[in-house]
This record gives sequence, C-alpha cells and structure tokens, in this order.
Amino acid sequence: MTSAPTSGATSGLHLWQGAFVDDAEVSELLAGLPALTERTMAEQLPTDVVLCACDRLSEALRTPGDPAHARLTDCLIEGGTEPEEAASLLAELAGALSRQALERKLRRELGGLRPERLTRPDARETVYEAWAPLGLVVHIAPGNAAGVAPLSVVEGLLTGNLNVLKTSSSDTPLAPLLLDELGAADETGILARRVIALSFPSSRREWLERLCAAADAVAVWGGEDAVAGIAELTPPGCRLVEWGHKISFAYLTRDAWSDPFVQSELAADVCRLDQQACSSPQVVYLDTDDPEEVFAFADSFAAQLAQVSGKLPLPELDVAEHAEVTNTELVARLEQHLGLTRVVAADDGSWRVLADTRPAMTASPLHRSVWVKPLPRRDVTATLRPMRRYLQTAAIAGTRADVAELTCSVVTAGVTRVTPVGAMLDAYDGEPHDGVYALQRYSRRVAVQADERFTATSCLDDLVAPAVQPAPPTGGLLDKAGVQEQLKSLAPEHAHLYFRSGGSTGAPALSVFTNADYDTQMRAAANGLLDSGFDPARDRAANLFYSGSLYGSFISFFSILERLNATQIPLSAGTDLAAVAEALVTYRADTLLGMPSYLWQLFHAQGETLRAYGGVRKVYYGGEHFTAEQRRVLTEDFGVEVIRSAAYGSTDLGPLAYQCEHAEGSVHHVLTDLHTLEILDPEEDRPVRDGEPGRLVFTSRARSGQRLERYQIGDIGRALSGVCPCGSRAPRIELLGRHGDVARIGTNSYHYRRFVDAAERHLGYRGELQIVLTSEAARERLTVRLDECYAPSADSARAAFLAEVPGLRSAVEEEDLLTCTVEITDGAAFERTSASGKLRTFVDRRRTG
Repeated sequence: MTSAPTSGATSGLHLWQGAFVDDAEVSELLAGLPALTERTMAEQLPTDVVLCACDRLSEALRTPGDPAHARLTDCLIEGGTEPEEAASLLAELAGALSRQALERKLRRELGGLRPERLTRPDARETVYEAWAPLGLVVHIAPGNAAGVAPLSVVEGLLTGNLNVLKTSSSDTPLAPLLLDELGAADETGILARRVIALSFPSSRREWLERLCAAADAVAVWGGEDAVAGIAELTPPGCRLVEWGHKISFAYLTRDAWSDPFVQSELAADVCRLDQQACSSPQVVYLDTDDPEEVFAFADSFAAQLAQVSGKLPLPELDVAEHAEVTNTELVARLEQHLGLTRVVAADDGSWRVLADTRPAMTASPLHRSVWVKPLPRRDVTATLRPMRRYLQTAAIAGTRADVAELTCSVVTAGVTRVTPVGAMLDAYDGEPHDGVYALQRYSRRVAVQADERFTATSCLDDLVAPAVQPAPPTGGLLDKAGVQEQLKSLAPEHAHLYFRSGGSTGAPALSVFTNADYDTQMRAAANGLLDSGFDPARDRAANLFYSGSLYGSFISFFSILERLNATQIPLSAGTDLAAVAEALVTYRADTLLGMPSYLWQLFHAQGETLRAYGGVRKVYYGGEHFTAEQRRVLTEDFGVEVIRSAAYGSTDLGPLAYQCEHAEGSVHHVLTDLHTLEILDPEEDRPVRDGEPGRLVFTSRARSGQRLERYQIGDIGRALSGVCPCGSRAPRIELLGRHGDVARIGTNSYHYRRFVDAAERHLGYRGELQIVLTSEAARERLTVRLDECYAPSADSARAAFLAEVPGLRSAVEEEDLLTCTVEITDGAAFERTSASGKLRTFVDRRRTG
C-alpha cells in the first residue's frame, strides 16, 4: 500500500482501495467505477471481518502509545484541533468502533451478528431471508462533524457495500487516514477493497456526477438545497438517504423549570458542541401561556447559562455565522418595544437567551443562542406538527406522568427522539437516527422460497463455498484453569447468565455469558438441530435433559426448541421413570432429547409402555454416545428411526458443531458462525497434517465479555476432507474421544473405547460399562462394571477383555502389575456426575499421596 501523504496535505488527499492517489489518477479511476463495483461485489464481505478489524482499530485508538493513535492525533492537531478535543474525538471513535458497540448495533438494526446469511425466520417454513448489500454507496459527508464521515462508511461496510466517501477539500484528512488504518487492521484485505475516500469541493461537478451516476445509494448530509442538488444527480432507482438538518428543543413543566439542576443541565446541552449537533436544543418550551413566566424563566436561565458558558472557551464564528447571530439578536431587541420579546445576552457575546411570547418554532442562530417560548401542553401537537419534517430530539423535564403524556404528544407532532434534559447529545449503541435504522437504509431485504428438499437446511449459504473468515489468533493456548482465572476480572455487564459444567472430566467449572451472546449461540445451535433432520413443523419434542444446580443442558435445549418455534414437552430428566413414560404417551411425544445414559434407563425400565406406544421416532442425544448395540435395540425393539447427536458443545464455549442427516458415528459440522477451529498436534503446539488426529482448539468469535481464544477443550479429533453428502460446505470433524477417556495404569495407557468395543463385538453386550481403578498393596486393580440386565458371566467377560484390550493381558499375567476383575451389578448403581447425569467412564480411587 502506498504510504499516506503527510497529515498537513489537507487538499486532494484521496484513498482508493488501500492506496493514496492524486487527482489525475482519480479522474482515470472514476471512469471504471461501474465495472469496479461489479468485481468487488462478487466477493462476499462477512460482518465478522468488519467487526474484527474495527475492534483492532478501536483498541489502537484508546491506546495513546499506539502508532495509529499518534498518526491520527497529529493529523487532527495539524488541522487546527486542540489536543484535548483531538483526544476526546479519538476516544469517541474508539467507543463507536468497539466490537461490543457494533454487535449491539447489528442486533438492534438487522436482528443478528450475521445478517447477510440466508436463514429461516420461521423454522417451520422453508423460506429464507437475509439483508443484502445495495452495491455502491456514496457518502457525501458534512463539514461540521469529523466523526460522522468514517462511521457512515463503517455502516456501509457492516452491510457489505462498496463505499465511496466524499469529504470537503477544506476538511482535515482524518476520514481517509482513519479508513486507511481500518484497512490495515484487516488481514484479509477485503475492507481496503471496499473503501474509496475522495476529498474535493462540491463545485467539482464532473466527479460528483460520476459518483452519483454509478451509485446504488447516495447518503447525503446537509440542508434542503444540498439534498436537492444531489437528488438531481442520482439516476432512477438509486436510493437517496437523506440526513438533513434537524431542529431539537426542550420542554419544561412548571415544577421543572424552576429547578436549578434542570436549568444547569439544560445550559450544558446548549453549550455542548456550541449547538452544532442536530440534537442540540434551539428552543426551550415552557408549559404555560403566560408571557411573564416566560420572561422570568429567561432571566433565571440566563444566570445558569452564564455560569456554564464561562467555563468554556469563547465560540469561534466566521463572518457569516457572526452576521446571522447579530442579526437575530438585533431583530429580537427591536421587538422588545412591542412587548413580544426580551433578550438577555453576555457582554462578550458568548451566549444569549431570546425570550419570545409567540409559540411557533423558530430556528436558533446557534453558538449558545437559545429561544424561550410558551407552549401549553394542550397545544403541543398542533403547534409543532407543521415542522414535523425537521423535528428530531425533545428533552422533557417533569414528573413521570408528565414525561409519558408529553412523549406521546411530541411523537405525534413528528419528534423521533425523546431524552431527559442534560442528555440530548448522548446516544446509545444501535440508536435509530432521525427515526430510522441506518443499516437498514444501506441494505435490502431479500427472500427465497424453497421446496421440501430444503427441510433440513437451515442456511442456504452453507451450500456454497464459504466466505473468507478472519484468521485465528496467534497467542498462547488457553485451558480450563485459564478460563476460570478470566472470570475473576469479568465486568458485571458481561455476566448475565451463569452455568456450571457437569463435572464429568473433573470438578464442575463455571461459565458466564451475556444474554445477547447466549441468544446468538442458541440460534446457531437451533440451526444445527434443524440441519440434523429435526422438523419443527411436525416433530413433538420431549426435553429430557438434566436441570438444576446451574447445569445448562435442559435450559439450553428449551431455548433451542423455542427459537425453532417447535412443539415442546419440557419434562427434564425426572427420577420417576414411569411418570415420564406416561407423559410421553399422553402428550404424544415422538422425539426425545437427552443424555444417552438416561434415555437408555428410560427405555429399559419402561420398555413395555414405550413398546406399546410405538410413537418415538427420533432420539437426539448429547454429552455421551450410544453404543452400536444400544442403537440396534432402539431401532429394532422400539421402532426408533433416527438416532443422532443433538449438538456437540461444552459449557465453556457453548455449541460447537452439529450432526447433519448424512453424518455417521461422531462426525459433526463445525458451527463456523460462532467459532474458528484449529487442530494441533497431540504433543506439540503446531497444526497437524490434513486428516491426522489432534487436539481440538477453538476460538469463540461470538462472546462479548469472556474472550475464549485458542481454548483447548480437552477433546481429540480429525478434520474430514471433501464435501459432505448433505451439501453443506461447513467443515467437518470426527470426534475421537476425550483426553479423560484414557487412563494411565502402571506402564500402560488404556482407552475406554477399547473395553466398550470388546464388550460389544465379543459379548454382544448392549448396556453401560464403567471402569473403577483402585490401589492394592503390591499392584493396582482395574474393575470393569457391567449391567446385570445385559452382562454374560464375569469369567467370560474377563477373558474377552484380557484377549481384546491391547496390553491388558501382559500387565495382568506376565508383568504382574495389575489385577483385572469384572463386577456384575445393577446399572442404577453406576456412578454418575451429579449435575448432568453423565456416566463416569473412569472412577479413579487410587491413592495419590
């Protein structure tokens, strides 16, 4: 990328797709703008790429020692901005560009973090909707708000557009330099290709005509004349997004206008930015029709305005602005002789209060000049409605009942925004602007109606080549202890929802989510369940996961089914299995969701009832796996047609992957909307070769508070190549177990699955299996527990394990390091985790001291 000109070169600073160019180059490049738009828009821009780059730039802008912060500070100061004002502006931009702010904006305005993806608004229908970009959006920025121009371009990027920013040649080069820094913060290079920033006067009509002729939308700031001039240049079908001049006011009830605090807050609103913002108060209305009360308030308020204004530098006015202020004040002074007005002004001209007995809305000349007028509440709508095209903010001071009543009145009159006095210029992330959402103005809503072939397809985008995603982070690896350490410094605003793990691989660990993050994850998991063949239009689901003690499986699947608009019977994993079976029959449940160990107990204990019912067609499980023999029994004895993983996930990270209709065994598709996956060598921190097994390391990209980057989840797996028969291009992994599924005994390591496979293949065993490890005087003991309902004799089982489990016979009979026994017992006596009900594969009771 060509280096940027020095920040002192304020005229003719043009940024074109990551390179700085001169006027001659711009003239040539503008001719190819339509073709450039076609090429650029052929490449999808995921919102996550924008979020990552903006967050990096946000971090740089809030770090004074960062080179980007230094360059932009120098740019502002050399352009005439005071150092304190420059620091304040960069801090404001840093807040607006933060991931948290932009995610909230996306959720509010477009409904989610990936609005560009064609998903099903109602999972019962094969109808897909998404927000699509318009194409080329031209932003014609105002000259009085330095931060507006680059933030408008960011809005265009969030909606996937190619953006051309036009700033005045008299502006500082903040906007192009900031956008250049944003492009540099994106390692994919996509953002730089989506941004053009040109600095030229509006009198350069040839350039302006070329921009508007090629545009799909033009966003313009300015008065009616400026907007009309641009409208003449836009072709038919081009969307004109008007951000015109607006007028705002305060409305005070009788009790409020005599309150010194209210007056002080109102004075702060007047002085802040010298009324240059559209939300600055230009008029103060009093709930009265008595002129004397208006004049009395003007005198009282003038004292407060003098006090607040005196702490600030004098307003800087050019000749035209000074003439307008002087003329307005002179006319008002002349009308004093008619009893219509009263003027109270500072001797140095720094502020003025213009009291007027006529209620009609009058624009202020700004620069700490404010009208005070009477307006009884009964007349609010009739008086203000003629100005409805121009109204923006109303600050209302009064009782709670007053605020509610007057809000209705001013909104009816045309106001789009109501605030308390003192907060007129404040904003919140995702707030509508001038009564609309900006992101929706820069987007179009598209819909696709599909046939029954798409019943198990949650997102059409998954059937095409995936878009470029941000690269995974390169920092150190995170383990469970690191996650728990993070929680100690987690801010309260990021801790809305608390869950504990089931403790199947150790002590239960705490995980904390924001409500917004939880919603994002549940929607992604719901899409995964849809892809697995669950049909919310027909299936009647019984939620039989465990609940209580902060364990999240039942609550999560309640949320998942709710987001699918599915029929749900939320029973949870109750201990009265007869009552559960009776409820399944009574409410005609045909789909069960739960832990395999619990569901197996239910089918075993209530086999007669469930066989007679014969209505269970689908079983979705989580946390564990059914053995091949258990699957056979469910299929042949109970008529179950589908046995599939409901989700692969963890309490820490949430849902990680889903199992489509064509996945077999432990194969799952990764939820790339939420996570980036790395597979690292089991011993070294390096990627494995394609297809090799390794440690699964996830980075969660959808967590605002707790940042889980390069988190070793404790599972091993391998990536599968090729396109899945279901058509989804989402990457696939085969889960190969947990580190905890292997126990070290003596000099050997034994994998739990080896015992399960031996029991299935050589004993025809279809029950659960648990291994207990204990210590003896001279050796260790390995006891295999089998369910008495399905087990053969202990001797035949022991012989099968010694013959089939690698290393077991030599350790028992040759090395004399291990005693191996088989215990036939009631399956209800098997040890399970208290929260989730999962079977503990290894119960290690060996002495550790």
